Amino acid sequence: MTRKIEKTDAEWRAQLSPEEYQVARQKGTERAFTGRYWDCHEQGKYVCVCCGADLFSSEHKFDSGCGWPSFHSAAAPENVEETEDRSHFMLRTEVLCRDCGAHLGHVFEDGPAPTGLRYCINSVSVKLEQDE
Repeated sequence: MTRKIEKTDAEWRAQLSPEEYQVARQKGTERAFTGRYWDCHEQGKYVCVCCGADLFSSEHKFDSGCGWPSFHSAAAPENVEETEDRSHFMLRTEVLCRDCGAHLGHVFEDGPAPTGLRYCINSVSVKLEQDE
């Protein structure tokens, strides 16, 4: 699938903070319980830090105890892509922004109803646009 947004490595580095770049563009992971949204209870939508695509909603957020923001579903499934991740000697499902390819986190099958999923997302990969 062709990405809607293509930028050079230099363009991404100029746009993002070093931590945002390391996680979103190089598939890094922020430390648990350190991100700005892991314990955030503000209402709004979470958008991609790289391109602003609508991804998750605070309505779907829950406290999973894992130290990262967790959602039981994507607010805009058409903007989220899942792919197999075999890094670090594990088999996981990586979650990406479909519009720009930013690494968001991983999805696991240990979440609550109604989906049974837990989208475990790096705070640094998203930005909360609060409801007014």
